[in-house]
Amino acid sequence: MPALVSIVVTSYNKAPYLEQSVQSVLDQTYPEIECLIVDDGSTDNTREVGERLASTYSRVSYYYKTNGGISSARNFSFPLFEGEWVQFLDADDWIAEDKIEAQLKCLQDYPRDRVVFYSDYERVFMDRDDTILNRTPYHIGQLSKAQLMARLLVCPDFLADSPFPLLQQTMLMSRDLFREKSFDESLKACEDREFVLNLLHRDVPFVHVPIVGAFYRKHQSNLTDRGPLMRASYARYFELVRQRYPDLLPLCQKSIHFLLEKTLEEKDRQTFHQVLPLVTQFPVPLFEGKVKAANPFILRWTEQLRQVLPNFLLYERYRGPRSKRAIATLSRLLGSTRASDSTT
Repeated sequence: MPALVSIVVTSYNKAPYLEQSVQSVLDQTYPEIECLIVDDGSTDNTREVGERLASTYSRVSYYYKTNGGISSARNFSFPLFEGEWVQFLDADDWIAEDKIEAQLKCLQDYPRDRVVFYSDYERVFMDRDDTILNRTPYHIGQLSKAQLMARLLVCPDFLADSPFPLLQQTMLMSRDLFREKSFDESLKACEDREFVLNLLHRDVPFVHVPIVGAFYRKHQSNLTDRGPLMRASYARYFELVRQRYPDLLPLCQKSIHFLLEKTLEEKDRQTFHQVLPLVTQFPVPLFEGKVKAANPFILRWTEQLRQVLPNFLLYERYRGPRSKRAIATLSRLLGSTRASDSTT
């Protein structure tokens, strides 16, 4: 008899997309599927949609919990799902109808209780009216443990020259892995990175299945577009790397340098001082590369100075016509002053 697969659809105020996501689960060519909807305290009509789907389809169940974030929602499902295999799916995304069948066909060469399958995916860009603007496929390929770990430590993703390889939407995991590891609830984002980094560190095999298995919707309310939340999550993620895998901290330095620069730009003092102890490589380029801080003392001094300096003095992209003229005038005056001093 085919093994049961549990697909957990987590939703927080994603009612307009929930039905499409669940339908992609019900449309799987693999027959033994259960779908669990976990409503993480939504304030829209997610409950109405979820309960309707659960009453219509015998393979769908709906659960409500108080809001606690994506890690909390996924952890909430652990005692509820019954499958030998588990897939997590955000309610605004969907999966290809042959995803589960294609991944489980690769099972014969791997231990059933200790493996993760992942696949390629497509990013679907939406406008404000949720009309598709364009679609971009990402072909990942089979990556080594070292390659996967190194890529997980580069964020935001635009700092890397490769797509993010391990979206939760693309993965199918052995149930037994959840007896050893849960999602870290101190993370409001990056929880998927921390989760799979732990599995890789424990030598769990990650096997690429060459299909476009998932569709990641990029729209106006994506969590990854929320600046303060993402900065705090990156900082916490790198703290956890330092605590749990200190040998990997050097691989984080490009991202940590970028994060430090962003905290200065946004005058985010709390996150700046959270990130500062994580810096192990100097100098640190700041203000679009115009300044290079050679040590922690200079970084702290620069952060204090930043609180009183306006954006247009430090960042060219903040300069309008008036500020550009003012800076040009000041530069000419300073140039004239230096020339005068050199002749006296």
